[in-house]
Amino acid sequence: MAVLVCWLLVVFDGYDLIVYGTVQSSLVNDTGWGLTKATAGTVGSMAFVGMMLGAIFAGRMSDTWGRRRTILGCAIVFSVFTILCSFAPNAIVFGSLRLLAGIGLGGLVPSANALVAELVPAKWRSTVATLMMSGVPIGGSIAALAAIPLIPAFGWPVMFLVAVVALLVVIPLGLRFLPETLAPARQGKEPGPVLERERAGFGSLLRAPFLGMSLLYAIATLVTLFAWYGLGTWLPNLMQLAGYNLGSALTFALALNLGAVAGSVITAWAGTRFGPIPTAIAAAAVAAGALVVLVTGPPVAVVYLMLVLAGVGTHGTQCLIIAAVASHYPAYLRGTALGWALGVGRIGAVAAPQVGGLLLAAGLGVNSNFLAFAGAAGIAAVLLGAIGMKIKSTTRISLGASNV
Repeated sequence: MAVLVCWLLVVFDGYDLIVYGTVQSSLVNDTGWGLTKATAGTVGSMAFVGMMLGAIFAGRMSDTWGRRRTILGCAIVFSVFTILCSFAPNAIVFGSLRLLAGIGLGGLVPSANALVAELVPAKWRSTVATLMMSGVPIGGSIAALAAIPLIPAFGWPVMFLVAVVALLVVIPLGLRFLPETLAPARQGKEPGPVLERERAGFGSLLRAPFLGMSLLYAIATLVTLFAWYGLGTWLPNLMQLAGYNLGSALTFALALNLGAVAGSVITAWAGTRFGPIPTAIAAAAVAAGALVVLVTGPPVAVVYLMLVLAGVGTHGTQCLIIAAVASHYPAYLRGTALGWALGVGRIGAVAAPQVGGLLLAAGLGVNSNFLAFAGAAGIAAVLLGAIGMKIKSTTRISLGASNV
């Protein structure tokens, strides 16, 4: 039940990813806020700025104050400020509320992943971490599906009132079922974990023997989230600019997210079978290739297929990176490490809406966005290759020392 509650909370991360993309056209055309493509990208980035701050600090908080309290606190913050977005009178207030909601949402994901990693056996950790992140594209699919009938009928504000479900249903479930895996009473009786907790923090993470891998994981997450959040934010608008109506544009977003759902299952199996890093390299390469194909202007059926593959690749890569980080670091650093990787990674999520809007404002067209996101996925594949080589090198050194 605890894993299920964490999964339901992660669903809201995916919902939030797509919800701004579904209302972006309405905010530009129907609100009278004076938004342009470039300023709409800036507003879209505000939630990701908050998510970056939330991921970095809440991951550290979960290692010191406890997973349960951090998860529930972040969920309440996200829910309240998302609901308030429905009543924003202008772009400045809307962007500020999105930033505050993002702080809660950004802290939720690394804390939930750290908790789940401690609730399942080590051999299933990679699989469960990957499957839990299927909540992201499922939430995105819900947003895309809900937007098709709801926005024409009730307007854009209704899309943010969905957070009432988290506030009234999921958070009470969390109060009932989430355990505290870092209980203070247990720490007082067992001096070993206390000493480990004293070493927890960014200081330990960013020095030997963790420094090199921490930087590689963070940058790989950054470029992966640039591709994933860039597509999630801009895809409906890009497809409208390419000549499709809003309903069709939202079905393209749905294809992307359904591909990501499938990717969660496929990469969970492949990650267990071949290892998370080799599978992540392949997934990132698939995403890059699919986005390059979109630039050629293929038939509609091929567009759908490439968007499904882009969803499989981008989201699958991120799931596998999270699984690899959760398995790579010791328990006392796990929340901090996940928060670090996802927090730095959110820089890519912040930059993606901005870059997408600036490329369009510069008159470079829809394809410039697809090429930028494809390039980011390609860089992720290269960085993950470097991580794989570093892991093999470390393993060979450890085996050699053991043999000696």
